[in-house]
Amino acid sequence: MKKIFITFLLVVGAFSTSQAQEALTWQTDINKAISISKQENKPLFLFFTGSDWCGWCIRLQKEVFKTPEFEAWAKEKVVLVELDFPRRTPQPDAIKMQNNQLQQFFAVAGYPTVWFVKAGGLVDGKTSLEKLGSSGYAAGGPSVWLSGADKIIANFVPFTAQEQEVAKKEADRVEKDAKKAEKEAKKAAKNKK
Repeated sequence: MKKIFITFLLVVGAFSTSQAQEALTWQTDINKAISISKQENKPLFLFFTGSDWCGWCIRLQKEVFKTPEFEAWAKEKVVLVELDFPRRTPQPDAIKMQNNQLQQFFAVAGYPTVWFVKAGGLVDGKTSLEKLGSSGYAAGGPSVWLSGADKIIANFVPFTAQEQEVAKKEADRVEKDAKKAEKEAKKAAKNKK
């Protein structure tokens, strides 16, 4: 009976942990995040991290980002983007290149760094990014960190209805193109066989 009870606790604990981890969605593709940001009328939350080696990054996640207070705040106020610079965890080359370009653009010199950004219009075929402010690790837990973050995102000017409509159309086009490319890739793979 004791073994059954312990097994039950382990199963329930694993289930609740997996649900808690699924609570927040961290984007890794900046273009997808920009589209979501415009559609949901929220600023981007760019988290520059070294997930598998940076002690302060891990500490910030544990003390702030993995708390119920942060989860509730983030769902309501920002679009989360993780820009990771791991040393041991493999990443696709496209993500590495994207993250390096954003690191250079924001002149990130240390980790963790969080930039709050508003995606703007297209300039030379690229989306402009308006810097609202940045933060890093701050002792004191979620209430201290979120207080500072709220001061920064107070600078966010909401998107117009027209900007949101353009973003929706762009997101639909990108999704359609991705589905088309996937079909073509499957067809090419089938033809190779």
